[in-house]
Amino acid sequence: MNLKAVLEGILFVVGDEGISKDRLLKILGISDVELQKIIDEYERDLMSAERGLKLEIFNDNFKLVTKKEHADFYRDLVSEEVSDTLSSAALEVLAIIAYNGPITRMMVDEIRGVGSIYVMRKLILKNLIKEVGKSDLPGRPILYGVTDQFLDYFGLKSLDDLPKISEDEPILNQDLFTSKYKEE
Repeated sequence: MNLKAVLEGILFVVGDEGISKDRLLKILGISDVELQKIIDEYERDLMSAERGLKLEIFNDNFKLVTKKEHADFYRDLVSEEVSDTLSSAALEVLAIIAYNGPITRMMVDEIRGVGSIYVMRKLILKNLIKEVGKSDLPGRPILYGVTDQFLDYFGLKSLDDLPKISEDEPILNQDLFTSKYKEE
């Protein structure tokens, strides 16, 4: 059986959600070394100019994405920018959660100095943040963290790729979140 073709089919079926390495290993029933060999070979195949997709890895999550060089052709197809833009409040909350997560809503409110429940609800609906557990604080408040879709949206492979915040430079002068999907 051609496991590279099976891998491609799996990546197609899971779509935007992607699939974890552990899950791929379990489904394919192969070793880590064998999977890496298949992935490397598949990535080489996709580099061909005749292919319109590439394999991306976001936080150990594999998914197929379109090639950037074809973006002009897709722009007309996907002309709905309704939920694509994020307000400055949403970006602020995302930055707080990304750099400090897991974190409670009350902690986010304390850092911002204003209530964040409405903004956080919108970010949950956009699948950019999610509940990641419960705090040990009294009342066991919900802890929030960013999602793999957050990483995808901002073109990060993991939270380690976030820009480092220098204590000498004001945060306002740093470009913390620039989506690779937005044209300036």
